[in-house]
Amino acid sequence: MIGSVTDWLIFIVVILILFGGASKIPELARALGRAMGEFKKGQLEIERELKNTTNTSSVAPNQSMPAAVSVQSGNSAANPTTEMNQRIAALEKELAELKQQAKGAS
Repeated sequence: MIGSVTDWLIFIVVILILFGGASKIPELARALGRAMGEFKKGQLEIERELKNTTNTSSVAPNQSMPAAVSVQSGNSAANPTTEMNQRIAALEKELAELKQQAKGAS
């Protein structure tokens, strides 16, 4: 009976008109448009943030380490990969502690 997408759309529009009135359709369309816009904005923001994170965290073999990493370590002779791994481990430990605190608070 109702097989195609067009048939479903017509059916939904008729139901909306019957129950909500014709004045509700533009309001619903506006709300849907705003929701889609916010979703796309959030998606672009996350993609930009991930791109910035990967660009700043990846270092090519022929490039030097960022100044922030070498300043934090205080030891310029140390292996940059080891320093990064230690920093990651410290951040993971801190994250685990914060998760435990959040569980205890709720």
